Amino acid sequence: MTATLIDGKAFAALIREKVATHVARIKEAQGVTPGLAVVLVGDDPASEVYVRSKGKQTVEAGMNSFEHKLPVDTTQEALLELIETLNADQSVHGILVQLPLPEHLDESLVINAIDPAKDVDGFHISNVGLLATGQKSMVPCTPLGCVMMLRDQLGDLSGKDAVVIGRSNIVGKPMAQLLLRESCTVTIAHSRTKDLPEVVKRADIVVAAVGRANFVQGDWIKPGATVIDVGINRIPAPERGEGKSRLVGDVDFAAAKEVAGAITPVPGGVGPMTIACLLANTLTACCRAHGLAEPDGLT
Repeated sequence: MTATLIDGKAFAALIREKVATHVARIKEAQGVTPGLAVVLVGDDPASEVYVRSKGKQTVEAGMNSFEHKLPVDTTQEALLELIETLNADQSVHGILVQLPLPEHLDESLVINAIDPAKDVDGFHISNVGLLATGQKSMVPCTPLGCVMMLRDQLGDLSGKDAVVIGRSNIVGKPMAQLLLRESCTVTIAHSRTKDLPEVVKRADIVVAAVGRANFVQGDWIKPGATVIDVGINRIPAPERGEGKSRLVGDVDFAAAKEVAGAITPVPGGVGPMTIACLLANTLTACCRAHGLAEPDGLT
């Protein structure tokens, strides 16, 4: 068996197209334009590239993009004042503070200062609690993208046995909550799980989000299982030249694809879905703010 490749890049393009179509519809019918504000503190090169990409895709989807770039020595008070201003700005429906922040800033305090209804990252403690209790919330983008791909690949997820490897607040825990919402039977595995290969072998769905290159082995995978690899790890690639590297996931892709029924590659799998789901969340937040019907299949 050779697994079907789940093309995250192509699927993300479809999501962005759905978002753009819905944005155009509400702009014409309601005169409402969703707006996303992104706050970047400092000059981290990777964060700058990511923020530029977010801004570009926001505009391409027909939304308003508001970028706020602050110096690295920005004070806690100044950042909180900006967030308060954005919370009150009715043209801004989504607020994202690019992480990580400089060490002198309190990430938890900053995230929890964002209006939960505009928290398109889904990290505010109120949204975490709402998701955990099965109520309407803003959902973290990466897990949301994963469950969208699973629904597209498998259809009804009800009754599936799912294992999430990793218990981070950003991916592992919300991923488990979303799978529970889909009526899966969910196990959260982690570094202290006993007999981890045996736990993984029983799963119809495996979501690897442990942050360790090629950690999940091919013989851990149940034949025909669907594997979602969230990991993005850079490892040396001497075959490409001295000092060169390449990206790999948390799953030994070459081995797992010979066993799994479907699998996401790295790169080109989960990664592209994150910004697509950020746009979807911004649209959802806008619709909720104006009492409009939420976009179908994007939450």
